[in-house]
Amino acid sequence: MFARLAILLYALVSYAVFTVSFLYALGFVGNYVVPKSIDKSIDLPIDVGGPANLGGAIVVDLLLMSLFAIQHSVMARPGFKRWWGQFLPLACQRSTYVLLSSLILLLLFWQWRPIPAPIWQTSGIAAWLLIGLHWLGWLIAFAATHMIDHFDLFGLRQAFAALRGAEISGQSFRTPLLYKIVRHPIMLGFLLAFWATPEMTAGHLLFAIANTAYILLALQFEERDLIAEFGMTYQQYRRRVPMLLPRLFTRRATDERQPPRPAGAPR
Repeated sequence: MFARLAILLYALVSYAVFTVSFLYALGFVGNYVVPKSIDKSIDLPIDVGGPANLGGAIVVDLLLMSLFAIQHSVMARPGFKRWWGQFLPLACQRSTYVLLSSLILLLLFWQWRPIPAPIWQTSGIAAWLLIGLHWLGWLIAFAATHMIDHFDLFGLRQAFAALRGAEISGQSFRTPLLYKIVRHPIMLGFLLAFWATPEMTAGHLLFAIANTAYILLALQFEERDLIAEFGMTYQQYRRRVPMLLPRLFTRRATDERQPPRPAGAPR
């Protein structure tokens, strides 16, 4: 029982760290955070124009995003999951993945080097529309996690199952709500949040381009794993439902099975 309680506490701490990183991400990408956001920092003299060492800023920012991408994808692959399953209990694996992802995000926020040179700037109705799309993106990403199983996705379901001594079972294949019109609504939400901004700077553009490239690449590996797991069921789902850009005017899907998890997320 002590071990089961420790697993649950570990999962709760991991989820709390994720919550902090997610809430900070809202302000970081939207430039609402003090002291550090994607374009502004009160502890670095680079709020206007650009950093003293532009090349160094680009290298640091790319390294930070690469660190997140490598961890987020490598730990999601079946081979890695088989390897660490030899010494890490199944009930802890998802929480560990969530914890490490969240800590790397917090490191990125802390060490990010803003490059505030302007690329575009809008005002009036156009600015408000972009702000609306930005927050719609975050809403879609968060809501889509609840359309599948939010607590399974972030390790809490596994920890509570371990506490009860129950077997951690898989889930059936469903396509609820947004998953009927797009295969990866969580990633679609992130793309909207990253690109929809009334003030695009060089640093923000670097962030958006790098993360878009990562999402598109990671989805290829994720879909390969899903085909291996669900076979023809997922291949039919792929043919019927687009990956990121929804087709709103199509006939209703009849397949009600489990949607894919977001790119890089281990099952």
